[in-house]
Parts: sequence; C-alpha cells; structure tokens
Amino acid sequence: MSEYVRRLREKVGHDLLFWPSAAALVRNRDGKILLVQHVEGHWMLPAGAVDPGETPAEAARREAREEASVQLKLVRVAGVFGGDPHFRMTYANGDEVAWVTTLFEANIVDGVPAPGDDEIADVRWVTAAEAFELGISPSTRHMLERLQEGVIVDP
Repeated sequence: MSEYVRRLREKVGHDLLFWPSAAALVRNRDGKILLVQHVEGHWMLPAGAVDPGETPAEAARREAREEASVQLKLVRVAGVFGGDPHFRMTYANGDEVAWVTTLFEANIVDGVPAPGDDEIADVRWVTAAEAFELGISPSTRHMLERLQEGVIVDP
C-alpha cells in the first residue's frame, strides 16, 4: 500500500476508494502470459494503483518491478477497462476499492520473474486457457476475455 493510500485510509477507513490503475500484459516468446499470485490467493496480471504525480505507464512499469521483479518496455495500450463489478472488490482487511484500469502490452527488458514484494506469493507463465483455470481475479478474467473478443475499451 502506498503512503498516499495509507493517508486516505486514515481518513475514510474501509469506505470505497475509486482510483485509476495500470496493469501489464506480458507475454514470453511462447505466447504465455505472466501472472502474479496475490498473498490473498488470486492470480492476476501485474497491476496496481496510479499514485499522485505518476502516469499510468509509469505505474505499470513500477508495479511490474515491485510485484514481479522485472523491468518492462511498454509496447502499446491494450485496453481501458473498469466501471463494473469486475473492477470492484473488498480486501480481507475490509478495504473497498474500485478501479479504472489502463492495460499495457509489454515486454521484459531486464530481470527474471519472481515475487518482488510482500503482496505477491508466486509468479507463473501460463497460456490463456491455463489462466482461466486458475483462480484469477475477476478483473483479470474480464480483461483477458475482452481481449480475446477484440474489445479494447469497455462499452
């Protein structure tokens, strides 16, 4: 949790916070997708909130570095998603959050994927089919399904 979010939580408690976020869709040479496993159990794309003064691109690179121990080159915006129940959740501690997520396609330019902080328990390369068999987060499922359908912006 960033210092900014900590300060907000001190003021609003567990009430819903709505914020922009960024995620990275990273594929290896075999076309497999990089997923990280949150300590609460769900698998997801490397992702997180955009901090004040940070661009979505900077946030995507920072989150990949923090969560998966890799440096990324962002290739393009793959989509913009949010505003529905797939992008709203309550953490185990009771904090409610909702996001609008900018998803970037990206390539690893340095590092080997490995858990990079205390939020991440594991990392894994998976096919799209394998991703859907895992306990992926609703937002990751939604984005991957929309991308398979050729949708890059939620209607």
